[in-house]
Amino acid sequence: MVETRVKDLKEKAVVDLAVDGAVSGRALSRIKILNWLKLKDRGFRLLTLSAALAVLLILGGVIGSLIVGSIPALKAFGFGFLGTQTWNPVTEKFGALAPIYGTLVTSAIAMIFAVPIGLGVAIFLTELCPQPLRRPIGIAIELLAGIPSIIYGIWGLFVFAPFLQRHVQPALIDTFANVPVLSSLFAGPPYGIGILTAGFILAIMVLPFVTSISRDVFETVPAVLKEAAYGCGCTTWEVIRSIVLPYTRIGVIGGVMLGLGRALGETMAVTFVIGNAHRISGSLLAPGTTISASIANEFTEAVGDVYTSALIALGLILFIITFFILAIARYMLMRIERQAGT
Repeated sequence: MVETRVKDLKEKAVVDLAVDGAVSGRALSRIKILNWLKLKDRGFRLLTLSAALAVLLILGGVIGSLIVGSIPALKAFGFGFLGTQTWNPVTEKFGALAPIYGTLVTSAIAMIFAVPIGLGVAIFLTELCPQPLRRPIGIAIELLAGIPSIIYGIWGLFVFAPFLQRHVQPALIDTFANVPVLSSLFAGPPYGIGILTAGFILAIMVLPFVTSISRDVFETVPAVLKEAAYGCGCTTWEVIRSIVLPYTRIGVIGGVMLGLGRALGETMAVTFVIGNAHRISGSLLAPGTTISASIANEFTEAVGDVYTSALIALGLILFIITFFILAIARYMLMRIERQAGT
């Protein structure tokens, strides 16, 4: 009996050792897997951090190069560079007021036309359009965003501007001839090209961005909210005004700001149709210029440090304008989110 008991204890000890070895082996394997996953996670974190820092470095490099390049012009003209419209490469007298004016006015005209039309198209596609037509119309709107800007410029110069010159601008001049303020806005000969034409072209180019983003955010509205409103007797307009637009206002504002950023920086299409005149006129039908159009037209011909520096300074001004507009938009979105949270 004693010998059998000792033998059983020995066999049990061997089994325990085998089990303990298997458990310790699985534990070591688990530790290795966890360490490998932790290493991969750390590597992914460093990779994404490097990408974020690279974006900041590139942005800082762009800002730094613009500031350094614009120093000669800012030293030569000071803050008067922002307040004069003189642009004479022969005498090296430069002012940024006319390009700034043209940039802001053409962008404002573009947004005045593009925002209501874009929202209307987005509302039609999501609420009113028959189902078989939604996809073709949506694709057609999105294709407008893929057309190169130089194509818009050529079409605007050879097709759209002559149409405005023959039919639209003379009608505007005659209609508002006796209206005190509008007579000045629509005065002068119908050139065809000019600030108004550039604003219309920009509106066409901005329209796909506003429409596509607005349509996408309108489709995120829960169907139960709209069905509840319809069940209470609301009309389609009341549902859109009281349910859809308040629910999606953050996304709509984001789409509008994206379109405004496109309008501020557009170059080739505006260069074709704006007339490229460095002067400020009270009439929207008169030729003008924008910051991007001035840089595109004259940078290859710039001779001398001051001339080149003046063009770089225009680029710095455009960067600052875009930054402040986007900052204001971001502040508005933060306030809307805070009010929605309370």
